[in-house]
Amino acid sequence: MKKSNQEEDKITFKNLRRLYFFALLTIALTIIISQFLVQYNLNQQLSDSKIINFSGKQRMLSQKIVKEVLILHYVSDTASDKQISHLNEVLALWKKNQNALENGNDSLAFPKEKSETLSKLYLEINPIFNKIAQTTDSFLLNVKQKKTTAENQKFVNIILENEDIFLSKMNQIVTQYDLEAHEKVTEQRRIEYWIFGFTLLVLLLEFFFIFKPTNKKIERLITRLLSSEKKALKLAYDTEILSEIKENSVKELKSLNYAMENTLLYCRIAPDGSIIHIGEKFAKLLNYTKFSSNKKFSEVLTVDEKEQTNFDRLIFEKQRSGWQGEISILNKENETIWLDLSMVPVMIKKDELELLIVCFNITERKKAQREVERLNLENTTEKINQQKIISSKIVENQENEQNRIAKEIHDGIGQMLTGLKFSLESINLDDREKSEQKIEYLKKLSLDIIKGVRTATFNLMPPELSDHGIVSSLAKLTQELSKLTGKEILFYNKTDFDQRLDSLIEINIYRLTQEAINNAIKYAESSHIIVQLSHSETLLSIIIDDNGKGFDIHSVDKKRNSESGMGLLFMKERIQYINGRVFINSIPGEGTRITFNIPILK
Repeated sequence: MKKSNQEEDKITFKNLRRLYFFALLTIALTIIISQFLVQYNLNQQLSDSKIINFSGKQRMLSQKIVKEVLILHYVSDTASDKQISHLNEVLALWKKNQNALENGNDSLAFPKEKSETLSKLYLEINPIFNKIAQTTDSFLLNVKQKKTTAENQKFVNIILENEDIFLSKMNQIVTQYDLEAHEKVTEQRRIEYWIFGFTLLVLLLEFFFIFKPTNKKIERLITRLLSSEKKALKLAYDTEILSEIKENSVKELKSLNYAMENTLLYCRIAPDGSIIHIGEKFAKLLNYTKFSSNKKFSEVLTVDEKEQTNFDRLIFEKQRSGWQGEISILNKENETIWLDLSMVPVMIKKDELELLIVCFNITERKKAQREVERLNLENTTEKINQQKIISSKIVENQENEQNRIAKEIHDGIGQMLTGLKFSLESINLDDREKSEQKIEYLKKLSLDIIKGVRTATFNLMPPELSDHGIVSSLAKLTQELSKLTGKEILFYNKTDFDQRLDSLIEINIYRLTQEAINNAIKYAESSHIIVQLSHSETLLSIIIDDNGKGFDIHSVDKKRNSESGMGLLFMKERIQYINGRVFINSIPGEGTRITFNIPILK
């Protein structure tokens, strides 16, 4: 009977090892498959942002070609070689980028294979692209040969007619690229959720069907082994016949004990906390030696006196019921170690109780949890600080705007009203000639006051915006700023957009355009600014081009606390508020293009 139990114990131990190995293998395979799928999808998405950027740049380059052609035809009296050469360079870059987007490019990692929708869109845009390219080449040839202006006017008209269609088609291509990139991210997220759910399911199943049963089997196995050891020692003294059985049992016990010593952190202690036996692996972890054999288990476990007292109280309170939980200990090297500790009461015989301590070292897992918590706290703190900066800047801008309006009213309108009051009081009706002169002066002063009031109210909320909509208000804005600054600021409604939008969306579009134009005037030192408005069925697009000095976008993004950096941040915050997107393309020394894309809600 005893031999049968020993064989059963061996089989049970082997089965436990197999189950444990299977559990680890399942988790490892899940992680490997997860990483393979994630890396595969990431490799598929590496070129998406670059392709969208190049697609947006194509729109900017096409506008730059149109702008250069218009300047050569209308502004410049004589075309210089530098202007022609610059237009040739822009045209060549435009052709090269279009070829890379359509046919793929290995150096830029642009794929040759495209979706059916993108292939169809490129087929539709090709004739328009070729028409603009060929017409621009013909226009440059005429300019070089100084042919008639009438023929050049014909080429300009062809370029302008096809440019609208090209921009519309290119917007569709950019939108399609963005849609496909979003679909890839969505698919990646869905796959990760499935893998995460599968991993949790595997861990849950392993807990209920492997680890929990294993813990119970180990408890029963250890209890049976301890009982067998005592019985074998007693029987060895009674009879020599049983010596062979005892020897075999001891060998088996040593074999199992060796396995336990080298695989588990375990210890046997008495109810008073003294150590009966401690495993080798556990002894190495706690730096336990024979010189420490007279110490209690709590004194070996930790050097912290408070922790020792708490553990002694835990042994006293839970020696009958047992206990399981996580504890932190301080070893002799003042290092904190986290243990998942189970304290199991084992009744050796009547009124003789032992406590079996089984531990798992979870220090690395705890460190990882603490690191995740620290990173989450840092991210939260950074977001809060950034929001504080934004809020303070908004309040500061509001205060500056109020001070500016107050100064305009006090220094301008207020002084003129004071002058009007004194002039009215000084009119002498008996002196007809002087009275007529003062009345004429008062008429002029009244017109100046009306003009000042209109200017102040225009800066606060242009009447065109509430009366006629965004198109009229942008046309008025560019006209007024052109007069005030002396710069050439032009507005084009390229697709004859005439819809009214929600008032909140219209005022945000107006402020965004106003901010972009003011930045071009204040920082870019530009002489020409072009504002273009176009639309499709679902998208309203506003493009602000300037020929200023440009800037490095990446360096400005890093300077969050600078005026320029905060300006870009406010612009992005405002466009996100109306569910739009902003694209900023700038080349130092050549100019800047800012594109606002706002969805049109039906």
